[in-house]
Amino acid sequence: MVNATLRKRLAALVAAGLSLVLGACGTSTSSKPSGESGGNSVITVNNVEPAQGLIPTSTNDLAGWKIVTQLFEGLVTFSNTGALIYADAQSITPNADATQFTITLRPGLVFSDGTPITAETYARSWSFGANAANGQTGSAGFSTIEGYDRLQDEHGDLHAQLSGLKAIDARTLQVTMATPDSSFPYKVGDVAFLPIPTASLDHIEDFGKHPAGNGPYRLASWDHDQAIRLVPNPHYTGPRKAVNAGVTYRLYTQLDSAYSDLESGNLDVLDTIPNSALTTYQYDDRITAFNKPGPGFKSFTIPQNLAHFSEEEGQLRRTAISLSIDRKTIVTKVLHGTAEVATDFTAPTITGHNTTLKGSDVLRRNATKAKELWKRADAMSPWGGTFRLAYSADSGNKPWVEAITNAVSNTLGISASPYAFPTQKEFSGAVHDRTIHAAFTQGMQSDYPHPEGYLVQAYSSASADGKGLNNGDYRSAAFDRFMDQAARETKLESSLVHYHASQELLLHDLPVIPLWYANVTAGAGKQMRHVSFNYMGVPEYYRLTK
Repeated sequence: MVNATLRKRLAALVAAGLSLVLGACGTSTSSKPSGESGGNSVITVNNVEPAQGLIPTSTNDLAGWKIVTQLFEGLVTFSNTGALIYADAQSITPNADATQFTITLRPGLVFSDGTPITAETYARSWSFGANAANGQTGSAGFSTIEGYDRLQDEHGDLHAQLSGLKAIDARTLQVTMATPDSSFPYKVGDVAFLPIPTASLDHIEDFGKHPAGNGPYRLASWDHDQAIRLVPNPHYTGPRKAVNAGVTYRLYTQLDSAYSDLESGNLDVLDTIPNSALTTYQYDDRITAFNKPGPGFKSFTIPQNLAHFSEEEGQLRRTAISLSIDRKTIVTKVLHGTAEVATDFTAPTITGHNTTLKGSDVLRRNATKAKELWKRADAMSPWGGTFRLAYSADSGNKPWVEAITNAVSNTLGISASPYAFPTQKEFSGAVHDRTIHAAFTQGMQSDYPHPEGYLVQAYSSASADGKGLNNGDYRSAAFDRFMDQAARETKLESSLVHYHASQELLLHDLPVIPLWYANVTAGAGKQMRHVSFNYMGVPEYYRLTK
């Protein structure tokens, strides 16, 4: 994963899509020098100024993630459908119970400045990131590795190492886990697990300004608040070989300005359509529009301690509310077809995504059954007051929140209304502090394409009480057992049995009410010949051509 902070941001900021190949002819833009074509073209894309230096272990914003993941390569990468692909790793082999992994590196790996990459390079990088004394925001990603807890002293030894890491030789790294973790081969695809030259760890801030990475590109220039220019890394031998002459990220403060540049041919690819154009961009003949399924799971949470929503009464009311919502109509009429109705608790781009889970009929409107269940709950404890659905006024969620509360009110015959917080900061604070006293909107997107990234953080007991993304404080011993069983499986296919079973339990308990998966909404200039998006909804920059 990237880390918990970035996971939250990504859930709100991006929606990933499946690959879409375009064949188009068009005129050149200013980003394409005279006489150049195809692989000789520099591609212009949108971004904003990264929040901090380009340091893998401390990248927790999407803007930085877009750059860092091009400058660096990790042990693995992922296809645009979420399939694991070895990159720096030649193999990652677990033992029988996923408590130890042996990683073999490909031979001849080097950074863009020629510095060799060894097993020790990875061990030092990960220990640096895990060590609280170094203050890296990606630290939590290493928490399942043995020795992590002993490195959580902010005033400790800056050079202390994870005891679970052992470089057997230059190309072999042995990783001992503190607890079984079958998702580890996916987790190492997180930005925090990217390698950093050992000599740079003692002056990491300077390194972040001029990083020497091992990815498909190297940094050519960084004109703050204006542009970041990348050019192909000639030392790169991994699976993401650049087919263009470079990528220039134009740093915008307003998406509307970026969209205008896209329409006029002065920007090649825009990865997020502004709200002002969402209803029209798919019909704009000046661009090629994208609207494809992605990994952004959208729901709303009904806290476990909210009045009338605990135990059997709460289960009946949660189901009744879910059955009151016509998701398909909201997606069509309110979201203008830029989402896909949810069928599980993961997303379409994640391995193991399921459209036929037992109990998924609770995600389809059934007004008759909803009224029946609500009446049964009233027999236990009569309903009183207003059902409120909280959201932040600056999120753009007001239209669909109103659609949901109207549906609940009209179907169940109760008072239901939106509950707006002025800003995302205030809304998030109330959720975190457990002072919201209402149902509330919630998004989820894993930083790595694995079911564990969606399920453990959001619903495990260990992630309740502000320790993860289980913001409704749902606790189920049965669910936790499913997660433990899945973690012990060394093959993803075997773990899916437990992940699917856990979601069937969630469909019964409904700690959150699943709604839909947000789509990738993006655009490309007509001059572009090939545009595809990765599992995170970000353009596959190395593939872009025109």
